[in-house]
Amino acid sequence: MPAMRVKLVLVIALLTPLVMTGSALAADPIEAKAKTCATCHGENGVPQLKTTPVIWGQNTGYMFLQLRDFQSGARKNDLMSPIAATLAKEDLLPLATYFTQLKWPNLGQPEAPGDVAAKAQTAVASVGCIGCHLDHFQGDGTTARLAGQQHDYLQKTMMDFRTKARGNNPGMSDLMNATTPEAIDALAQYLAGMQIDQYLSGQGH
Repeated sequence: MPAMRVKLVLVIALLTPLVMTGSALAADPIEAKAKTCATCHGENGVPQLKTTPVIWGQNTGYMFLQLRDFQSGARKNDLMSPIAATLAKEDLLPLATYFTQLKWPNLGQPEAPGDVAAKAQTAVASVGCIGCHLDHFQGDGTTARLAGQQHDYLQKTMMDFRTKARGNNPGMSDLMNATTPEAIDALAQYLAGMQIDQYLSGQGH
């Protein structure tokens, strides 16, 4: 089945429960809306596809901003844009909060080898990643958690910022434009393999 047709089928499947009647979605509890998200993001927090991000345990402010940007068109995605368009604006923050309260899943991704980690750390120092994403790449508030995120999603997102295919954060585009594709590959491996649950538990998260 061609990729475009697969995307169309997924959009229809995701939107069908959302467009039953005019105000049905607005009346549904947040938990009901969240079930639609599980189609792609996983019922146990593990996404169906490697290029789909983990959203369980993601930071509330970041989640809210992405939903807002999908809804406004500032961020575009063939699946997420039409789904976000069906949400009431007053549901964006409660939906973001709902997922933040869930436990981030352990995807079992391998730790980056020493040489890859060293290359990634050089890139981190060069562009100042920890200034926003913090020491353990847990993010905070409106900044995304990157540690333990899907490898393929991380790699694609950084490249999308670099090529400006993703345009809702010009600052990130500038930083990734200053980062080589080889360094981006190393960063994706390094971040995906980070396990920070022990640190977060010690901090009361």
